[in-house]
Amino acid sequence: MTTTFEDEPGRLFIGGQWREATDGARTDVIDPSTGQVVTTVAEAGAADVDAAVRAAREAFDSGAWSGLSGRERGRVLNRVAQLIRENADEIAALESRDVGKPITLAHAVDVTNAANDYEYYASLAWSLDGSARDVPNNRLAYTRRGPIGVVGAITPFNFPLILAGTKIAPALAAGNTVVHKPAEETPLSALYMAGLLKEAGVPDGVYNVVTGTGPVAGEALLRNPGVDKIAFTGSTATGRHAASVAGEGLKQVTMELGGNAAHIVFEDADLEKAIGAIIGGFVYNTGQFCMGGPRLLVARSVHDTVVGILADAVPGVPIGDPRRPETVIGPMAGERHLKKVEEYVELARKEGGRIVCGGERLDLNGGYYYKPTVIADLANDSRVVQEEVFGPVLTVQPFDSEDEAVELANSTPYGLASGIQTTNLTRAHRVADRLQAGIVWINDWPMLDPAVPFGGVKASGFGREYGPEALESYTKVKSVVVSLG
Repeated sequence: MTTTFEDEPGRLFIGGQWREATDGARTDVIDPSTGQVVTTVAEAGAADVDAAVRAAREAFDSGAWSGLSGRERGRVLNRVAQLIRENADEIAALESRDVGKPITLAHAVDVTNAANDYEYYASLAWSLDGSARDVPNNRLAYTRRGPIGVVGAITPFNFPLILAGTKIAPALAAGNTVVHKPAEETPLSALYMAGLLKEAGVPDGVYNVVTGTGPVAGEALLRNPGVDKIAFTGSTATGRHAASVAGEGLKQVTMELGGNAAHIVFEDADLEKAIGAIIGGFVYNTGQFCMGGPRLLVARSVHDTVVGILADAVPGVPIGDPRRPETVIGPMAGERHLKKVEEYVELARKEGGRIVCGGERLDLNGGYYYKPTVIADLANDSRVVQEEVFGPVLTVQPFDSEDEAVELANSTPYGLASGIQTTNLTRAHRVADRLQAGIVWINDWPMLDPAVPFGGVKASGFGREYGPEALESYTKVKSVVVSLG
């Protein structure tokens, strides 16, 4: 039977064993829907991170996992996927309680995608191979792909289960071992997955979890010389620091960072369908989504119509208790995230923005709720347009031509995602090619699948999650040249 969180309440998972932090430190985990303490978890220090890295290194060097064939590793990862599905109700409830995520979203998106992640990379584990190369002078050359070693995975608060799976599944498929530092606000699903991976047959030391703060546990993981690769998802500011520190140690790095995506609505768009994608794009996960669509660019001829429809429709989106199946918008993940959104909306007012709807907290059960907010009449150089708000806030700007739409879309430092609403297929392909983004959705928002890579350009990072591209980033290539004469 799967180890539940209640069985092992918030201890570190190192070398296949549950243990307290070396100094006994613990920290509260808050339910964002009530502001109340759910439980406490161990707060790892540098000594705990070092122990986890040593356990991962010993497991890697032993060959207990890296020495298995891809087919054998794939069988274990398929078992992980099966266990996720078997325990879907408990995992979804845990994620909802920890993040404030609506339970319906947690079931349909987070748990489903997490299972799909492990299943997809289980299938790719079989295909890790090299190739023969044509070389002169009676020689044979071939390449081999192998695991990098110990991976330090640092994941954010907004999609704890999914964004752990996007790293851990390909890392394990390739034969690496992992030390995972989840966000300090949302550590519970990582601890649950530790017990589940052990049950599935992942050897001791192959997956380790160190809960704690970024400045202490995260920093120790970045600087530990026993870590060979850092896989990071988080804010651009923190990512810059993480990449710099990892670079000092010449560690391989992938960075999936902040976003501020533009959603372009052309005059020929099917507005009935587009409105659903627009609203979903900015309220999805309460706007705490780096690939959300917080900037709406609308052809001037339909701008006022679209704003009017949003003014009527957005206040009717169900907001409230995330445990209720009809809830679409839950609370922000914490008090500091809520305050940040409040500050940006107040800044929008000062910058001349017109609050079309929302623009204030929702007082409900002591939770961290903010009403979905639409803001019009902001200049493109306003901070609320240019910066990542990371909440249920949508800015709306008009444009007069395709060129202007593309220019506006590309005008921020970010480049993670973009969207297009049009019934003109030629225009859709033409504009998609010009957008500076790692993924572009056309008449949709958002569709994510383990087979489709995503990642950023510019200040949104580098490297790719998902697809075979992600698996390649967890391997290293060795060339072998044999003289035949």
